[in-house]
Amino acid sequence: MEQLEYQEGRTEISHMGKVALIDRLTGDMESRNASTVQGIGDDCAVMRAADGRLTLVNTQTLVEGVNFDMMYTPLKHLGYKAVAVALSNIAAMNGTPRQVLVSVAVSNRYSVEAMDELYAGVRLCCDRYDVDLVGGETGTSRAGMVLTVTAVGEADDDTVTYRRGAALHDLVCCSGDLGSAYAGLLILEREKVTYQANPKFQPDLDGYDYVLERFLKPEPRMDIVKLLRSKGVVPTSMTDISKGLADSVLHLCRASRCGCEVYEEHLPIDYQTSRVCSEMSKNMLPVSCALNGGEDYELLFTVSQKDYDKIKNLQEIHIIGHVTEQGMPAVMVTPQNTTITLRAQAFQGLDE
Repeated sequence: MEQLEYQEGRTEISHMGKVALIDRLTGDMESRNASTVQGIGDDCAVMRAADGRLTLVNTQTLVEGVNFDMMYTPLKHLGYKAVAVALSNIAAMNGTPRQVLVSVAVSNRYSVEAMDELYAGVRLCCDRYDVDLVGGETGTSRAGMVLTVTAVGEADDDTVTYRRGAALHDLVCCSGDLGSAYAGLLILEREKVTYQANPKFQPDLDGYDYVLERFLKPEPRMDIVKLLRSKGVVPTSMTDISKGLADSVLHLCRASRCGCEVYEEHLPIDYQTSRVCSEMSKNMLPVSCALNGGEDYELLFTVSQKDYDKIKNLQEIHIIGHVTEQGMPAVMVTPQNTTITLRAQAFQGLDE
């Protein structure tokens, strides 16, 4: 048996970062099959089907205690969210989702009725997005729940969109608003801490409906994919915003070998997000939630300037910056015209 070589000493994963870790583990892997169009390094793997169309595949895993907390996560919401997160990656490739496979491992803490509730959420999301649940697996976990969803979709050669492809002077756009899911998480964590200190405490969630739903029940932006198609716009590059805007911008810049300028005053931030930030801390800025909060599952994409007139009046699409030349950094320009280099939130574990 071939012996594995290890460097002397120990390197913490947190010191390396997710992208560097993936490059280390898979960087020397080459595609051996002609049907493999895109392997590791984008929102989905892309394969050529027998009929010539492109098949999109991605897998997402949610781990209890890491990606979700059962103290404030309804099982029906969790089932819905698990599917929605996987479908978001299909949207990020400008594709159409068709099937999902759902695998779950649970401890004996969960009952049959609990599983019924989980799968009610799975079915609800599948029904909403016309997706078939075609398989999966159930297993046993020693502690908690591990939920894995594989999404399968399709796309055409002339419309599939990768992270690479952004060109100089392209417009940088995003859908929806940013930071609201993180604001919802902050509210839930605040109420959890209060409840743990006093179990008789009744959570006060009034007035936070929007940000709570953004965290507990996100929606894949298939509506944006359809809207762009209806306007005859094919993005030059795209990814979803799952780990904050800064992380997503850096992914596009790295894949497209370009720089980027985004403008702070153009970042779409909902008033509830701003309100939550001000309640939590005087030093917590809404723009920080937008840049590094994560779990918004909006789309970040670039379009050619020739498509400006087609998107400029679309309410759910915001032009937040432009692509700069190769070798330039990804920066945010403040209202005071100073630039801040964008950095992804520190990598804390394999959930990032």
